[in-house]
Amino acid sequence: MSLRRLVPDLPREAWWILAGDAVSAFGSGLTLPFFLVYLHNVRGIELGLAGPILSAVAFAGLVGNPLGGLLADRFGARQAAVAGLVVAAVGTIGMAGVRSAWQGLVAAIVYGLGVAVTTPSFQALVGVCVPRERRSQMFAVQYAMMNAGFSAGGLLAAVLVTSSPRSFVTLYLLDAGTFLAFAVLLARSSRGRVTGVRSPATAPRGGYRELLSDRLLMRICVLVVAVFSCGYAQYYSAYPVYAMEEGRLDAAALRLTFLANTVTVIIVQLLVLRLIRGRRRTRGFALSAALMAVAWVTVLWAATAGGGAAGMAGFAVAMALFAVGETLMAPTVPAIVNDLAPDSARGRYNGVYSLATTLGFIAGPAVAGIAMSASLGAALFTAMALALGLVAVQALRLERHLPPAVNLVASADDRAVGVRQTEGAGNG
Repeated sequence: MSLRRLVPDLPREAWWILAGDAVSAFGSGLTLPFFLVYLHNVRGIELGLAGPILSAVAFAGLVGNPLGGLLADRFGARQAAVAGLVVAAVGTIGMAGVRSAWQGLVAAIVYGLGVAVTTPSFQALVGVCVPRERRSQMFAVQYAMMNAGFSAGGLLAAVLVTSSPRSFVTLYLLDAGTFLAFAVLLARSSRGRVTGVRSPATAPRGGYRELLSDRLLMRICVLVVAVFSCGYAQYYSAYPVYAMEEGRLDAAALRLTFLANTVTVIIVQLLVLRLIRGRRRTRGFALSAALMAVAWVTVLWAATAGGGAAGMAGFAVAMALFAVGETLMAPTVPAIVNDLAPDSARGRYNGVYSLATTLGFIAGPAVAGIAMSASLGAALFTAMALALGLVAVQALRLERHLPPAVNLVASADDRAVGVRQTEGAGNG
């Protein structure tokens, strides 16, 4: 199977947007892995204060996600995304000049607010820059390119970082530059469908109240909160601690397991996209949650292997399984949300979805911290695996509620004729 057959046929404008997002992810990869190191080791801020500063980035999403969705509906997804990117750049520049805890907190809030505003508006933009039958492809490619960009940024940062504060300042300025470069690219993009432009005269004036009555959207978001709190959040919080303490991995071995995850995402994403064409998105969602559950069970097994090559291999396999779950999540759930959303509320639908992911990233580490401090790591991963298994069951139950056109991943040769016919029957 040739690589050319795996790469989706997307419009040139879509590739430009995806490239800009990858560049922005590259900038984030330069700084985020070193956030606590920078605040504590370089700027001398106590860990007891540096930790909450990092948490402020996520908490800013509680305001920024709904705001970004509302701005996208009022003024256009492109304009909202540009505004968010500029705000994120300002926060990143502020982080480069941090000298005290309060300065770090302000910079983190500004940065987090900018990223949170950008996320739903960018997702809305992704949702409209290609036809409906190409949305799963667009979100899948976006996730793979984002991971590649973030990983490349982390690798470069590892080379550039020294004990000198100047090296960290350079990283933050480069990160700010990537945000601004992406903003310029979006601002200068051609006007039309890809820009997400909305005339202020016809902009909707509604808020989020009408979305709360959409029980299907709310049900999806509850499952998303569960997946992100029990899956993605544990990957970043509980997993590294458990792997090092209970699995006796050293830092180098832990990095290799993370590398196994990243490489799997980049390599497998397009293959998975091809395999799920013509299949139901809810099946992909369910399999995603199930694979994450299996990954945590594998982590529990690897921790009992007593370290060494067997334990290392077990953790690497677990991270590869988790990665395959990620590649199934990317082209399914965001595409479902965008297919359900009317054009007049697309930004707010993505705002609610983004808020669900933010809630997961806030709740997950909080639960992990309590469990790990009480030496309940095995119990935590057991509970997370069971919860993800329940999510998989509930994802399958969504099938009876979703219109067939919304639940189908279009095949490579589908020009939306059959999909539109099904959609018309579902709306009748």
